[in-house]
Amino acid sequence: MRQFKRYLVTSALPYANGPLHIGHLAGAYLSADVYVRFQRLMGKDILFICGSDEHGAAITIKAMKEGVSPQQIVDQYHEIFKETFSRMGVSFDMYHRTSAPLHHETSQEFFSTLYNKGEFDEKETEQYYDEEAGQFLADRYIMGTCPKCGHTEAYGDQCEKCGSSLNPTDLIDPVSKLSGKKPILKKTLHWYLPLDKYESWLREWVETGVCDGQQLHDPEDWKNHVLGQCKSWLDGGLQPRAMTRDLDWGVDVPDDIKGHEGKKLYVWMDAPIGYISSTKQWAKDHKKDWKKYWQNQETALIHFIGKDNIVFHCLIFPAILKAHGNYILPVNVPANQFMNLEGRKISTSRNWAVWVHEYLNEIPDRQDELRYVMIKNMPEQKDSEFTWKGYQDANNNELVNNLANFVNRVIVLTHKYYDGKVPDFDESIDLVGPDGPMESSYHDSEMLRLFDDIHEMCDYIRAYDFRSALRVLMDISTKGNQILQFNEPWKAIKEDPDTVKVVMNLCLQYVAAIGVICRPFMPFTSDKIRILLNQKAIVEKGELEKMLDVLSEGDCLLKKGHKIGQAVHLFTRIDDEVIQKQMAKLQSTLVEDTAPEVPDQPSVAEAIKPVVSYEDFVKMDIRTATIIAAEKIEKADKLLKLTLDLGFEHRTVVSGIAQHYTAEQVVGRKVSLLANLAPRKMKGVDSQGMILMAENSNGKLSFVSPDDHWENGQSIK
Repeated sequence: MRQFKRYLVTSALPYANGPLHIGHLAGAYLSADVYVRFQRLMGKDILFICGSDEHGAAITIKAMKEGVSPQQIVDQYHEIFKETFSRMGVSFDMYHRTSAPLHHETSQEFFSTLYNKGEFDEKETEQYYDEEAGQFLADRYIMGTCPKCGHTEAYGDQCEKCGSSLNPTDLIDPVSKLSGKKPILKKTLHWYLPLDKYESWLREWVETGVCDGQQLHDPEDWKNHVLGQCKSWLDGGLQPRAMTRDLDWGVDVPDDIKGHEGKKLYVWMDAPIGYISSTKQWAKDHKKDWKKYWQNQETALIHFIGKDNIVFHCLIFPAILKAHGNYILPVNVPANQFMNLEGRKISTSRNWAVWVHEYLNEIPDRQDELRYVMIKNMPEQKDSEFTWKGYQDANNNELVNNLANFVNRVIVLTHKYYDGKVPDFDESIDLVGPDGPMESSYHDSEMLRLFDDIHEMCDYIRAYDFRSALRVLMDISTKGNQILQFNEPWKAIKEDPDTVKVVMNLCLQYVAAIGVICRPFMPFTSDKIRILLNQKAIVEKGELEKMLDVLSEGDCLLKKGHKIGQAVHLFTRIDDEVIQKQMAKLQSTLVEDTAPEVPDQPSVAEAIKPVVSYEDFVKMDIRTATIIAAEKIEKADKLLKLTLDLGFEHRTVVSGIAQHYTAEQVVGRKVSLLANLAPRKMKGVDSQGMILMAENSNGKLSFVSPDDHWENGQSIK
């Protein structure tokens, strides 16, 4: 992995025509915030920028519907965005906006440079025109029937029912959203970015990380679905893409370009340039040099986005940057997939969403609880799902019963036994730990294990695997609880007070470590723990790096005699009534879709896995089987215990399909069983194989089943 002197992190600019929902948080913002906070804690020079995307046809349409100006719309949502991000603890260094004069200047400079270098193709094409309104129609100004699914309210660029990408001329019976009349085709002039011209170097850069003979990134660090989508576009052949539109809202094509009248920059030309103008504004405010973040190869540019923006950040924007010259290309685009809600896709048009600003008002002071659940279920490699019951369970069973319980017990016992002071202890005392005798002293061994666990967490964050990093954090809390439970200081305090001092000092060190390492995930909780321990507030300037240095020297994080604060509960239980109220609200505000149901349309397929030999394949013994019994595994939301009839024997298999099928639904189903998979114990049950399932782009599972007439136990080859 390349070493960089500084980092520039961007999150996708939210579109200023509606508030933020939890899918936005899970897609581009919490992942970036975890990464940035971690790098700050490690003492890195890192800049985190974003801003409101305030141009595009959807904004003018919303303004027209509400009878206000586009500027009023973007002003409203820009302020909502800023407040929501701040309250959720998303720690941007600069949150800018694309309606700002500095952004218009920067975007126009980019366009002029590309124009003067001859990078654009100038084309006259036929586009839809509304004669009554007297203007050309942007894609979102046109609606009609989708030619693929028959949805009658498809837009000129996309059918939001089936997800198909469209051109306005694909629509059946198109109508103008301005007048409701059928538009005509009329000639108009626009400037196109010839992506086909850049296809060769883009392919080399995406697939090998090499551009102009320099190794700029390691493709193995990129997510498979990101590479897969890029390769799919490249294999399909890149086409020239218009960089201008006929609109009355947006960034003007520069005045010195012939034919500029009435032309605006295409929103995907100006929006990513918003990252640059945001950086410029930050540099101006802080008297810094913006160029070292955009025009220096010692800077790592990282884009956090959702999967619907992959092509723009991995192909179109890099093409714009390189065509301009002097700009660096991203070293990673760790795009997340989508988060669903209670078994459905999040839909703003149908109001099937958890709006973040409403959550903050209705369930106050629980920002970290939502952050925790979002990160735990982050759709890093595939679509995931948020459920209110899962949110409640994660809070009550993990944050309250595990983390808060551990911290509270340690603080309470320290005050009870030592008047709230960190106890000194005899380092020669050697205890037996939960796993048996230690090679060194009990305290030293456990501190070494803590040091190793924190390093593991750090490695996961560097690899953009935030779910695994969060799991390590909670494992550390679990180990702290196990130390208390195994040693039972409340029983040993009278008979063996010296041993209790060792145990309590160790647990206090664990709490101090958690106060630092939880900060990327739950910054408000980190603040609470620091107050509990009477420590200085974290300002994210190398505190984790310094803590690791202390641990590596075998020193303690809290010195003996240090006075801690009084116990408070970090988290409290969420009652059923709160969850029921949110579920009722979700159902009551749902706008029913009257359009005909169509099958889920796949997004770009995941990349094919590495080639295996035929000899490896034939080692797998796949058999037909029938599920003859099924039951839910207690305290495991995803697992069913299945009994399979193989014809010649019965097998028990644990399968993670409980969120897709009930036990009653699967009994009698024919399945394909990988019969020679090594047995594995899951939740105390020996699983003897694995049933094969297909997974679509929305994360839904379906059985890979032989025909019903097949006998059990037959080989599948």
